[in-house]
Amino acid sequence: MLELILGGARSGKSRLAERLADESGLEVVYIATSQPLDGEMNERVAQHRARRPAHWALVEEPLALARVLQEEAASGRCLLVDCLTLWLTNLLMLEDAQRLNAEREALLACVAQLPGRILLVSNETGLGVVPLGELTRRYVDEAGWLHQALAERSQRVLFTVAGLPMTLKGDAL
Repeated sequence: MLELILGGARSGKSRLAERLADESGLEVVYIATSQPLDGEMNERVAQHRARRPAHWALVEEPLALARVLQEEAASGRCLLVDCLTLWLTNLLMLEDAQRLNAEREALLACVAQLPGRILLVSNETGLGVVPLGELTRRYVDEAGWLHQALAERSQRVLFTVAGLPMTLKGDAL
């Protein structure tokens, strides 16, 4: 089952995904896409680590998400990816502009066929003002297109606000 969990910054989307993974009763593999390159990001990573059960497996992969999903997905296993917008940022910052297209297409091609339960967490960035600057506008555009394509492929899509999940598609929680 493929589930997309969207929300703004500090909306509770990661906590919701962690709760769903924990309640699944399945073996959990947490796939982290962040690259903690500064003190603030290191602190965020530490907060996420402290919340996660120690018995969950961890895979850190900032770029080749489709490859990791294909390697780790199995029936009886829940993969939790946190988060797609960090992954997208990592790809946007590369010198190789074609890598984003290749990685996005690989992700979209594989997600619907993966065995087990897949929880994808991502920041909904399209609710604010249109950002100034070419890179930030491209980021918002790319995230929006990615979310639309993944929502189409997902059995359930949730949107979190103030820690409360709203079901946009599929069975309610």
